[in-house]
Amino acid sequence: MTKKTIVTLSDSNYFPLLEELIHSIRRFKQSENIDICLLDAGLSSDQIDLISTQVDEIKKADWDINIPFYKKGKEWLKSQISRAFLPKYFPNYDKYLWIDCDAWVNSWECIENYFKACENNKLGITQSIGPGYRNLAKVNWIFGKFAAIKTQNYKHAKMSGLLEQDARKIAFAPHLNIGVFSLMKQSSCWDVWQKNLKKTLAKGRVFGSEGLAINMTVYIDNVETEFLPISYNWITSHLLPVYDEKNKTFKEPNIPNNEIGIMHLAAGIWKNGVDMRVDKNIKVNIKSLEGKIIEKSLRNLIK
Repeated sequence: MTKKTIVTLSDSNYFPLLEELIHSIRRFKQSENIDICLLDAGLSSDQIDLISTQVDEIKKADWDINIPFYKKGKEWLKSQISRAFLPKYFPNYDKYLWIDCDAWVNSWECIENYFKACENNKLGITQSIGPGYRNLAKVNWIFGKFAAIKTQNYKHAKMSGLLEQDARKIAFAPHLNIGVFSLMKQSSCWDVWQKNLKKTLAKGRVFGSEGLAINMTVYIDNVETEFLPISYNWITSHLLPVYDEKNKTFKEPNIPNNEIGIMHLAAGIWKNGVDMRVDKNIKVNIKSLEGKIIEKSLRNLIK
């Protein structure tokens, strides 16, 4: 039988989000045959005691690539490296699904499809582009008619000292958010990703290094990839969802209003200078499926 695990990482500040992610998984009966593994990047001993009954394995995250001390910073930055080494931490599994702890599962279908996507050693991941996205690049107009365009991929590539030819290869490729992905244990993608991660860390900063490395792995090294629907890693800071009040679920704001699989609070949802990820009482105005304006939290609040 194929052994599957969902893996995440947390520090003490994100512990409430970690609990909400785990609850969002375990509320589905289908999760019974899937383990949850946790990388500890600064949890307190009390938090570890609390969460240990809800997960199957806990390992201390490490700096898996040697980098200068001045780059290391806070412990949670280990997530930028350690997720590329999951088989090292949790070797007893065949399939891995990583979910950032500031994300949560809204619909189980996406979990099944992530594990299906990584079959045949492919990388299962979503591209950060879809209907309703309005800004994909920053543009500076020169003399009123010439455009200097900088995309997220190009900016990160140049900051990490990549060759211009490589930076251009990924410049206009749809950005891959590494907050949710799936891979099989024996996939060659791990080795290619780690190779690129060493490159990005050599001159670049730690934050964002693993994301740049996975974009290089897909768009430069051409590892086999299964691109999944954008609703499987719905980044709320890019585009707010709508809420189906009748069925009590979040959906895409565009027809046919597909149900969102994973809600991801990457970059935060801010109100009066406070991030929803650190204050569960924060609510924002979104539309209901019927077009009514409602005030709603985008977290998986445990009642």
